[in-house]
Amino acid sequence: MSEFLDILTHGRRLQGAVKELSISELEQVRAKLDNIIEKRHEKAAEQEKQAQEKKAKIAEIQRQMEEAGLAVSDLKETSLPASKQGKTGKKRPVKYKLTDESGNEHKWTGIGRMPKVFKEALDGGKSLQDFSI
Repeated sequence: MSEFLDILTHGRRLQGAVKELSISELEQVRAKLDNIIEKRHEKAAEQEKQAQEKKAKIAEIQRQMEEAGLAVSDLKETSLPASKQGKTGKKRPVKYKLTDESGNEHKWTGIGRMPKVFKEALDGGKSLQDFSI
């Protein structure tokens, strides 16, 4: 692609590359390039408009903060640190407890997939009520 750009941006190389094209083909190429240039101008204008709107919103918020007697540091003090944001719920209480032959204690809240040790005990004839806490 670099060679293409070298040819496109160098006058004599471009002239040599397009010398076999007819005038109508050159006009088609020009029309396509004009279209690309126009779209780029529109995109740049839209980005500039968005940047201006953003600056205006920031200026409005700063004005409102000054009227309220607030500073940016006041906002930083009240916000939660990133590590504390998110879900801060309680853990579910354990409903069932089973101690296996080797003395290991297995706990289960009763939600989600049943652990294998509980499943094996139930298959062995025990009841889930036997393990209730």
